[in-house]
Amino acid sequence: MNFSGKYQVQTQENYEAFMKAVGMPDDVIQKGKDIKGVSEIVQNGKHFKFIITAGSKVIQNEFTLGEECEMEFMTGEKIKAVVQQEGDNKLVTTFKGIKSVTEFNGDTVTSTMTKGDVVFKRVSKRI
Repeated sequence: MNFSGKYQVQTQENYEAFMKAVGMPDDVIQKGKDIKGVSEIVQNGKHFKFIITAGSKVIQNEFTLGEECEMEFMTGEKIKAVVQQEGDNKLVTTFKGIKSVTEFNGDTVTSTMTKGDVVFKRVSKRI
Protein backbone atom coordinates (compact mmCIF):
# COMPACT_ATOMS: atom_id res chain seq x y z
CA MET A 1 0.00 0.00 0.00
CA ASN A 2 1.28 3.47 -0.85
CA PHE A 3 0.43 6.11 1.75
CA SER A 4 1.26 9.19 -0.37
CA GLY A 5 -1.30 12.00 -0.38
CA LYS A 6 -2.57 15.10 1.40
CA TYR A 7 -4.86 14.71 4.39
CA GLN A 8 -6.79 17.34 6.37
CA VAL A 9 -7.82 16.95 10.01
CA GLN A 10 -11.56 16.29 10.39
CA THR A 11 -11.87 15.50 14.10
CA GLN A 12 -9.67 15.17 17.16
CA GLU A 13 -10.28 13.86 20.66
CA ASN A 14 -8.38 14.70 23.88
CA TYR A 15 -6.18 17.30 22.16
CA GLU A 16 -5.88 19.59 25.19
CA ALA A 17 -5.25 16.79 27.72
CA PHE A 18 -2.57 15.21 25.52
CA MET A 19 -0.80 18.50 24.78
CA LYS A 20 -0.68 19.25 28.52
CA ALA A 21 0.69 15.74 29.16
CA VAL A 22 3.60 16.35 26.73
CA GLY A 23 4.37 19.76 28.21
CA MET A 24 2.91 22.14 25.63
CA PRO A 25 2.26 25.65 27.07
CA ASP A 26 -1.42 26.58 27.61
CA ASP A 27 -1.31 29.55 25.19
CA VAL A 28 0.02 27.31 22.39
CA ILE A 29 -2.65 24.69 23.16
CA GLN A 30 -5.40 27.30 22.91
CA LYS A 31 -4.06 28.65 19.59
CA GLY A 32 -3.76 25.19 18.07
CA LYS A 33 -6.88 23.41 19.25
CA ASP A 34 -9.18 24.55 16.41
CA ILE A 35 -6.68 24.46 13.54
CA LYS A 36 -7.56 21.91 10.86
CA GLY A 37 -3.99 21.00 9.95
CA VAL A 38 -2.91 19.37 6.70
CA SER A 39 -0.44 16.48 6.45
CA GLU A 40 1.30 15.68 3.19
CA ILE A 41 2.86 12.24 2.94
CA VAL A 42 5.33 11.29 0.23
CA GLN A 43 6.31 7.63 0.17
CA ASN A 44 9.07 6.16 -1.95
CA GLY A 45 9.39 2.47 -1.09
CA LYS A 46 10.35 2.31 2.60
CA HIS A 47 11.28 6.01 2.74
CA PHE A 48 8.68 8.53 3.96
CA LYS A 49 8.49 12.29 4.13
CA PHE A 50 5.78 13.82 6.34
CA ILE A 51 5.07 17.56 6.01
CA ILE A 52 2.61 18.72 8.67
CA THR A 53 1.18 22.24 8.41
CA ALA A 54 -0.89 23.62 11.30
CA GLY A 55 -1.51 27.34 10.90
CA SER A 56 1.90 28.99 10.44
CA LYS A 57 3.80 26.03 11.95
CA VAL A 58 5.33 23.50 9.54
CA ILE A 59 7.04 20.32 10.72
CA GLN A 60 8.87 18.17 8.19
CA ASN A 61 10.11 14.70 9.12
CA GLU A 62 11.73 12.02 7.00
CA PHE A 63 12.37 8.42 7.90
CA THR A 64 13.04 5.00 6.47
CA LEU A 65 11.06 2.09 7.94
CA GLY A 66 13.08 0.12 10.49
CA GLU A 67 15.91 2.67 10.73
CA GLU A 68 16.58 5.11 13.57
CA CYS A 69 15.99 8.72 12.58
CA GLU A 70 15.75 12.13 14.19
CA MET A 71 12.36 13.78 14.02
CA GLU A 72 10.84 17.00 15.27
CA PHE A 73 8.03 16.46 17.78
CA MET A 74 5.06 18.84 17.96
CA THR A 75 6.71 20.58 20.94
CA GLY A 76 9.65 21.50 18.70
CA GLU A 77 11.89 19.00 20.47
CA LYS A 78 14.15 16.73 18.40
CA ILE A 79 13.63 13.05 19.17
CA LYS A 80 15.13 9.79 17.96
CA ALA A 81 12.73 7.07 16.88
CA VAL A 82 12.35 3.98 14.73
CA VAL A 83 9.14 3.72 12.69
CA GLN A 84 7.88 0.22 11.88
CA GLN A 85 5.11 -0.89 9.56
CA GLU A 86 2.54 -3.31 10.98
CA GLY A 87 0.43 -5.17 8.47
CA ASP A 88 -0.41 -3.34 5.24
CA ASN A 89 -1.74 -0.11 6.71
CA LYS A 90 -0.15 0.91 10.05
CA LEU A 91 2.93 2.91 10.95
CA VAL A 92 3.98 2.53 14.61
CA THR A 93 6.69 4.15 16.74
CA THR A 94 7.45 4.77 20.40
CA PHE A 95 9.47 7.68 21.79
CA LYS A 96 9.72 9.46 25.16
CA GLY A 97 6.97 7.29 26.68
CA ILE A 98 4.58 8.02 23.80
CA LYS A 99 3.21 5.36 21.46
CA SER A 100 2.16 6.67 18.06
CA VAL A 101 0.03 4.62 15.65
CA THR A 102 -1.00 5.94 12.23
CA GLU A 103 -3.55 3.76 10.45
CA PHE A 104 -4.61 4.19 6.83
CA ASN A 105 -8.05 2.99 5.67
CA GLY A 106 -8.87 4.13 2.14
CA ASP A 107 -9.03 7.93 2.19
CA THR A 108 -9.05 8.13 6.01
CA VAL A 109 -6.03 8.33 8.30
CA THR A 110 -6.46 7.74 12.04
CA SER A 111 -3.55 8.83 14.22
CA THR A 112 -3.48 7.83 17.87
CA MET A 113 -0.86 8.97 20.37
CA THR A 114 -0.85 7.55 23.88
CA LYS A 115 1.10 8.89 26.86
CA GLY A 116 0.28 7.14 30.11
CA ASP A 117 -3.50 6.99 30.28
CA VAL A 118 -4.06 9.97 27.94
CA VAL A 119 -5.05 8.98 24.39
CA PHE A 120 -5.13 11.62 21.65
CA LYS A 121 -6.97 10.61 18.48
CA ARG A 122 -7.01 12.56 15.22
CA VAL A 123 -8.93 11.55 12.09
CA SER A 124 -7.96 13.06 8.73
CA LYS A 125 -9.41 12.69 5.22
CA ARG A 126 -7.63 12.74 1.88
CA ILE A 127 -8.05 16.08 0.09
